Amino acid sequence: MIKCITFDLDDTLWAVDPVIKQANQTMFDWLAQYAPAFTRCYQLKDLAILRTAVLSEQPDIAHSVTQIRMAQLRFGLEKAGYSAQDVKLLTEQAFDVFLHARQQVSYFEHARETLLALKKQGYILGALSNGNADIHKVGLADVMDFQFKADDVGAMKPHPLMFEQMLAHTNLRPEQVIHIGDNPQHDIEGAEAAGLWTIWVNLKQDAHIPNASKEVNCLSEIVEKVEEIREEAVNKVVL
Repeated sequence: MIKCITFDLDDTLWAVDPVIKQANQTMFDWLAQYAPAFTRCYQLKDLAILRTAVLSEQPDIAHSVTQIRMAQLRFGLEKAGYSAQDVKLLTEQAFDVFLHARQQVSYFEHARETLLALKKQGYILGALSNGNADIHKVGLADVMDFQFKADDVGAMKPHPLMFEQMLAHTNLRPEQVIHIGDNPQHDIEGAEAAGLWTIWVNLKQDAHIPNASKEVNCLSEIVEKVEEIREEAVNKVVL
């Protein structure tokens, strides 16, 4: 019954906060060199203020971390006095610097080993992410078969659209898929509402989520939990 396993990425396979912190610093250092008027107007901590400003004017881009990031840069560069042509060029270049640094992740213990084990068992593996990490750039293209990002889908989990597009792509029914992720709302509630089995990655060992199919406190437990779900799925069909 179980044919496909999808994974969230940020804070499921690696810690995202240090990645974003370093990527922001790398981008800010680049701006200090190539757009010094920007860094004279703003400090690194002001990126949050710029985010709030652009989202108040463009709430329709709230699903896309990429569009938000580029809007932040455009807004800040315009306020710093750069011409329209320079704003366009500097925005694209600064975002490229950020995005490259954003792919420099450090996997949690057992992450790749778990993915490889599931791949060897014949499961289709995919990524469903609200962020802009790219499986081809973080070193997962050899184990993952596809990826859907909120940037491309047009909605963030827990909205059903990403799960629906995944099911259409794989030509599978919801009960044939397990989604694995750390976020109780985005991953567990969203996937459960779409009819998928779920495994909650609870590395911090927070209070249990009642509606998760299974829970793990270490990524090394995932293969065992997948097997438990597979057996439950078979028994459910038999009954």
